[in-house]
Amino acid sequence: MGYDIERFVGYVNEGLLCSICRDVLEDPLQAPCEHAFCTACIHGWLVHHSNCPEDRQMIDVSLLRPLYRYMKNDLNRLQLHCKNREYGCEMICSLESIDRHERECEYSQIPCSNAGCTVQIERRNLDGHLAVCEYRSRECPNGCGYTILSAEDTQHNCVAELRTELELLRSEMICRVEEAKHEMESRLDSQRRHMVQKESILQNEIEELKSQMSRMMSDVRSLMAAERQHRQELEQAELEKRELMELLKGLQKDCRLTTTEGSRKSTNFRPLTRLESVKRKPREVTVI
Repeated sequence: MGYDIERFVGYVNEGLLCSICRDVLEDPLQAPCEHAFCTACIHGWLVHHSNCPEDRQMIDVSLLRPLYRYMKNDLNRLQLHCKNREYGCEMICSLESIDRHERECEYSQIPCSNAGCTVQIERRNLDGHLAVCEYRSRECPNGCGYTILSAEDTQHNCVAELRTELELLRSEMICRVEEAKHEMESRLDSQRRHMVQKESILQNEIEELKSQMSRMMSDVRSLMAAERQHRQELEQAELEKRELMELLKGLQKDCRLTTTEGSRKSTNFRPLTRLESVKRKPREVTVI
């Protein structure tokens, strides 16, 4: 809704009026067809319609734009009375500053700040009202520490109030203890179940590890047996190798001896030359 045109001083241009409520624009928006509306008015209109209320052109919320700057300036310069004029405020100011003034206006009707009090009073008279308000509170003069309302002053009994407060605290403490007890039992039960489950998982893991260990030990024993057999086979092969080497050396030695003797025999049976035959004949000795 816009500002009531009756509040304004002087002439108001027709273009600064909302096309829906016909009051002076408040938080204005402008359609593509250049018709202007109060934000609240046009949003409410578009809930049930999809066209401009002036020329029936199709519009959408996404097409709405802020008012032209020159129109916004003209709007802000308009002079109007404070809305608290009926209560005695005679302030006239520009539309641009009216909100700031009305937030601080001494003639504004504001609620009493005391809990339970429904009185609406002018800001300028608030302090006087608070001083006599029957809902005003103050600390008990007897020193019990309670804050009491003025209307309850004569009915306030410090001892009874303290007993009531003590009973409430006792009941609250019992409730808290019970809640803590139930919570602790629930937590312990949950932890107990978790531990049992964890123990079962660990036991299964231990059994699996034992099984793996047994298989590994069996594999190790098999490997050690195979390694011993392999070592024995290597030792046997080494022994056979040495025997064969000795046998080979003996054969090679026999072969060399046989070759040497054969060579010698060939040399001894060589045919003698004539000279060697003569030399080898025994000399004849003549005995006288």
